[in-house]
Amino acid sequence: MVDVNEFGQPVGDLVPEWEQRPAPRPVVLEGRYVRVVPLDSVHYADLFDAVCGPEDGGLWTYRPIARPTALAALWMHLASGVEDSGTVAFAFVPLEGERAGRATGIAHYTRIDPRTGQVEVAGVLHGKALQRTRAATEAISLLMRHAFEDLGYRRFEWKCDSLNEPSRRAAARLGFTYEGRFRNHMVTQGRNRDTDWFSVTGEEWPALRARHGAWLDPANFDDEGRQRSSLATS
Repeated sequence: MVDVNEFGQPVGDLVPEWEQRPAPRPVVLEGRYVRVVPLDSVHYADLFDAVCGPEDGGLWTYRPIARPTALAALWMHLASGVEDSGTVAFAFVPLEGERAGRATGIAHYTRIDPRTGQVEVAGVLHGKALQRTRAATEAISLLMRHAFEDLGYRRFEWKCDSLNEPSRRAAARLGFTYEGRFRNHMVTQGRNRDTDWFSVTGEEWPALRARHGAWLDPANFDDEGRQRSSLATS
């Protein structure tokens, strides 16, 4: 039932004892299959190897720049995010597989608003060796858990180019709710970008964390690492 104020107008639910939350800081998040660590120049060469090969151009289609063809170009691109005071940049270091111990993906906290308790995960980039792995899923789940449980945030956002179908599928698989499309939202690499918005709220997180945990449980995988149950059914 919707609350009504003294003027007869519907108003939102009270948020008891709400106060500004702390801003996220660079932290290390330890998982079973991945470490999420503050992005640093020590990771750049490994990331160049993981995401900038001649066959990796498609990884950059929906990003602000095309595939860097030299380490220096990637260095400048990544350093701009690390140095941006409005973002917190992370590297994903898998603990298993062919690239165990080497940075193979990145993401950023951005659109950080401690006053209202919301944050976006953005710039997610997985090298092909990280894609469709339990390490990739766990990396995003760890960032969500940190925002909701350690920082006490109320809203976690995911946005992508509306034409980026893999990103749209990933958001749905991870449990995000589609909220709508911002038309003519950006110009990316000289092309129009309509942006799709997704979110998870603090109220949804406990059930979603349980789903993530059930899927990530080692018992959900056979001896060759193949899933027994999909995340959508966990």
